[in-house]
Amino acid sequence: MRPFPNRYLLPLGAGLLGAAFLASLYLGIVSLAGSPEHAMDLFWQDKLLVIPILIGFGTQVGLYTFLKKGPYMTLRAPRAGATTAASGGMSTAAMVACCAHHIADVLPLIGLTAAATFLANWKGPFMAVGLTMNIVGIMVMLREIRKARGHSIHQALPAEVAA
Repeated sequence: MRPFPNRYLLPLGAGLLGAAFLASLYLGIVSLAGSPEHAMDLFWQDKLLVIPILIGFGTQVGLYTFLKKGPYMTLRAPRAGATTAASGGMSTAAMVACCAHHIADVLPLIGLTAAATFLANWKGPFMAVGLTMNIVGIMVMLREIRKARGHSIHQALPAEVAA
């Protein structure tokens, strides 16, 4: 049995850290607005969307790290980075939308109350869009990795033929 290659450990760790960071951000915001117990209640209440969003974001971070630090690291992938940033922001906004109406209890400013109410009323669609963005982001990452792999294979062929 072959050992697990080291080139996969960094992306795996980065993906796990990315998912953990997003989960911590979500739980932290809800805990500040309410309580840690309420944060866990909301997490389990919306688990069918929250957990896939966390997994999708972690997968994107892992794929992005693989693309940048893996065997194809000499190639640039600006679209992959932009996609990770955009879908990560959308995922965070979607998860925060779950608990935004509680922020109104803590910060009763008119503008924040209206925004919190809007986000709370639209949390389902926001979370669905966040999940969709994760899926699109993963597809873009896989396409970029495939392109980078093809590019590196084509660059290696002339060197092998000359040798």
